[in-house]
Amino acid sequence: MLIALDVDGTVILEDETLSPGVVEAVEFARSRGHEVMLATGRSWDSTHTIMERLGIWPEYAVCSNGAIVMKRVGGGDAHGYERAHTETFDASEVLTLLREHLADARYMVELPDGTRLYTEYLEDWNLRGAGHVSFEELSHQPVCRVVVVSPGKSDEDFVDLVARIGLNQVSYAIGWTAWLDIAPMGVDKSTALELVRGWLGIAPERVLVMGDGRNDIGMFEWAVQHGGRAIAMRQGPAEVHEAASEIGLSVDEGGVAAILRAL
Repeated sequence: MLIALDVDGTVILEDETLSPGVVEAVEFARSRGHEVMLATGRSWDSTHTIMERLGIWPEYAVCSNGAIVMKRVGGGDAHGYERAHTETFDASEVLTLLREHLADARYMVELPDGTRLYTEYLEDWNLRGAGHVSFEELSHQPVCRVVVVSPGKSDEDFVDLVARIGLNQVSYAIGWTAWLDIAPMGVDKSTALELVRGWLGIAPERVLVMGDGRNDIGMFEWAVQHGGRAIAMRQGPAEVHEAASEIGLSVDEGGVAAILRAL
């Protein structure tokens, strides 16, 4: 079985500690022959550190909400991976539109090689090796994704904003805390996972995905459509629960561990 786990709010808590029992449960699932991997909105730089904490170096990792797929080509560490698939888009139009409505927002873009550029520092972002640039410099070249944070805005504020202005040329998701994550049109975790599933030769119904956020809805719908399991964490919003086939325990309660131990 292919098991794809979201990171924030699924594998780890808001304070960056691991969900109870998740390391042991992941090892249990792997010992039963299941392929356990991550499918996250995080960049590769932030993804491989979670993999290391979980003790896994799977064949693939889905990063940046599906815009990047990493493939293991070497030994068991972060240096043994290379980009197997990359999606990009021209972000100039959407950045201009967002700035008109979010004058105080802070922006970050991820480039195809993993480099990140940002306009203002935020403690919640892993900016190791990132470049501080002007707003105008963000869209000088194609990007894999855009991340937008606006001080004082809630996730519901972002939902309302997207409905009001329309973002028709891109895919987007509102994060588990208040940020807007924008990807190339038609790209989300499901599009990347379908590539991985095909490369691994795993039947569509032999897929299990777990997550808690709006950026997991695409992979939930994909799994359910093909007869797989899509499990939402209990603390997730209503629209995430509606897209899932099951609702599990919360991340604080060890939701991932409970599901994996029952396999």
